[in-house]
Amino acid sequence: MATIPTTNAYLTTPTKTPSHSRKLPHPNSSPANDMSSSFSSVFNSNSKSRFEAYNRLQAATVAFGEKLPIPEIVALGGQSDGKSSLLEALLGFRFNVREVEMGTRRPLILQMIHDPTALDPRCRFQEEDSEEYGSPVVLPSAIADLIKSRTDAHLKKTKTAVSSKPIVLRAEYAHCPNLTIIDTPGFVLKAKKGEPERTPEEILSMVKALASPPNRILLFLQQSSVEWCSSLWLDSIREIDPTFKRTIIVVSKFDNRLKEFSDRWEVDRYLSASGYLGDNTHPYFVALPKDRNTISNDEFRKQISQVDSEVLRHLREGVKGGFDEEKFRPYIGFGSLREYLESELQKRYKEAAPATLALLEERCSQVTTELATMDSKIQATSDVSQLRRSAMLYTASISNHVGALIDGAADPAPEQWGKTTFDERSESGIGGWPGVTAEIRPPNATLRLYGGAAFERVMHEFHCAAYSIECPPVSREKVANILLAHASRGGGRGVTEAAAEIARAAARSWLAPLLDTACDRLSFVLGNLFELALERTRYRDSENGRKSGNMDGCVGFHAALRQAYNRFVKDLSKQCKQLVRHHLDSVTSPYSLVGYETDFQGSYGSSATSFVRSNQSSVNSFSLELSDVSMIDQENHPPEKNVQQTTPGKGAEARDPLRECQMTVPETPSPDQPRDDGAKKDLGNGIDIGPRKRVSRTTGNNKYFDNVRAQNGGSLLFGNGDGALRSGSPYTEICSSAAQHFARIREVLVERNVASALNSGFLTPCRDRLVLALGLDLFAVNDEKFMDMFVVPGAIDLLQNERKSLQNRQKTLQSCLTEFKTLARAL
Repeated sequence: MATIPTTNAYLTTPTKTPSHSRKLPHPNSSPANDMSSSFSSVFNSNSKSRFEAYNRLQAATVAFGEKLPIPEIVALGGQSDGKSSLLEALLGFRFNVREVEMGTRRPLILQMIHDPTALDPRCRFQEEDSEEYGSPVVLPSAIADLIKSRTDAHLKKTKTAVSSKPIVLRAEYAHCPNLTIIDTPGFVLKAKKGEPERTPEEILSMVKALASPPNRILLFLQQSSVEWCSSLWLDSIREIDPTFKRTIIVVSKFDNRLKEFSDRWEVDRYLSASGYLGDNTHPYFVALPKDRNTISNDEFRKQISQVDSEVLRHLREGVKGGFDEEKFRPYIGFGSLREYLESELQKRYKEAAPATLALLEERCSQVTTELATMDSKIQATSDVSQLRRSAMLYTASISNHVGALIDGAADPAPEQWGKTTFDERSESGIGGWPGVTAEIRPPNATLRLYGGAAFERVMHEFHCAAYSIECPPVSREKVANILLAHASRGGGRGVTEAAAEIARAAARSWLAPLLDTACDRLSFVLGNLFELALERTRYRDSENGRKSGNMDGCVGFHAALRQAYNRFVKDLSKQCKQLVRHHLDSVTSPYSLVGYETDFQGSYGSSATSFVRSNQSSVNSFSLELSDVSMIDQENHPPEKNVQQTTPGKGAEARDPLRECQMTVPETPSPDQPRDDGAKKDLGNGIDIGPRKRVSRTTGNNKYFDNVRAQNGGSLLFGNGDGALRSGSPYTEICSSAAQHFARIREVLVERNVASALNSGFLTPCRDRLVLALGLDLFAVNDEKFMDMFVVPGAIDLLQNERKSLQNRQKTLQSCLTEFKTLARAL
């Protein structure tokens, strides 16, 4: 049986080096050998110092949340591929981690700290949402229970099946190396029963995110029973590291494959993985103890060594011709893998030392600056005048940036901070335009805009919404009530005034909600500028050395400033609503000439010789029917009766004034009929001979009333028949005139009044009065009330605690920096 060199020695050495550097000098060594031995001793000493330095730096990065690219190892692979067993072997003790499947749902950051004084493992968990570590876990078996309970509690809290928030376990032991390994959830093809179907995709995405940083070494495990050509997860690893430059591939459970080899060529072909991994990638082949019985830690480490020996013995003796030991021996056994991991991590530590030193210097400088800032904050709590000055500068900066955004500034990036029309509608909670059923799509609706551009787009949208509304239909009863009321008051503009009154009522009813909505939408656009102004201030201050004052961390002041700004915009919106309502009231006032200036000129500019003729001219500009019906209504006669019918005994008295005052009524013909002197004569005669004869003559000689009755179902006004809607009917004419009045009111309101009112009501105050308004709101108070924005109960204690934490961080990082400077001189 071939002699196999023992591998127990590595189990008690924290810092292993490549095999050539671990050889002891020969007793009769030459001076050259003595020099080599001396160099090896120095090399080992430097390696140990590097491990200790990185060990402290790793502890600092986890404790203080530092983001330093320290070399780390990330374990990847499918579920049940042996990652957890490999972690136990690296630790040197077993804690039944496989039984709780700890790596399946949350990552585990395992910090292995070599401590020669820790003859028994000392394990501590970092507290959830804290930088502190808990008390040491005495029993190794309790580690698995804590991992499971923490995982279940966190997943229940987040209501998820997988979480990227890691569990941090710190293990100090005399038989473990200085390594940081991140054990990731195992890849799965199908979700477990009761888990979401997307669980496999979520695990894969999370593992890729953990493995992506280039400072991390990927330790990919795959069972030996899986052929290279059918590997499920090898392609996923290629997506992260296409050339396997930072990937260590491990074939686990190698002992299960040994019985399939009978000849040397079979073994060598499998071990080479030719054609699948590339010429420069050599996988490791590892087998670990399968016995899960309770044994001591020393016995566990002996079993690991025995399994390695048995695998080598089988390859040498159980396979015909053995295997290419010179080529593949360094890649077989857990001992070889552990030695390589230590040497590779040592190599990465050495390569990363200069960059780590530079990053440490940068972070120490940043922490020193943060500490000085904290001291300034604490000092500012007692210096009211300085605090007022800084707050005023900051407020002025915010106001200036709001004005710049209104005037067209395009930073920060509109693609990120702007909003589309749909975004504005949904986020403001206002929705669509009231009374508008058509889809309103203003120009540039799909572009992400803010500031002045978004303001103008809302104005265009209001314009489109206003012009999509026409004068709504009016019932016959409403028209009759308005018309007859105007006719009963006399005057020369009964029909015109009736149509105008209908248009004014429609404008007040339909345009007023649009005006309120426009003010609310514009208020929302201006309200969004506060966050943009904050972003611009942060960016400008970083460039200009914080010239606007340092208000970072002043939560109370920021809240007060935001509230003051929101109140300012809200007040502007209220004032603008009142202003545009005033314009609406003006254009819809009975004294306004909007909508019928031409009618006034036509009515009063005519050569009328009497009040009645003026009335005739106005009325007959629409229809003669309205004049007759109005007179019939004034005399309180049913439409079917003769308009001149009077009470018996009072006919003479009634007829005399009719002859004098209304003789010209029949003389004015309808626009639909030609002038006929015979008809005028008949109508005049009809009045003289009495009601009955007048009806007969009117019926025989003037077809107008017959047409009216036919059109209106027997009514001289506008009845319920369909004929009332035909062209030329009084109802249609009045509705048409009302629509023209409405269109003119809308045009004047939208084009002349609202645009200028909203611009001057919103934009001008934001440019000219914002800084003054905010200043009065925030600073026109006594010192005690002013300091309430900065010194809330417990704030001083909070600042002092934060300062203490910064001091601890500064002290630790400074210590690490000093240590790495010493290492740099030794390199």
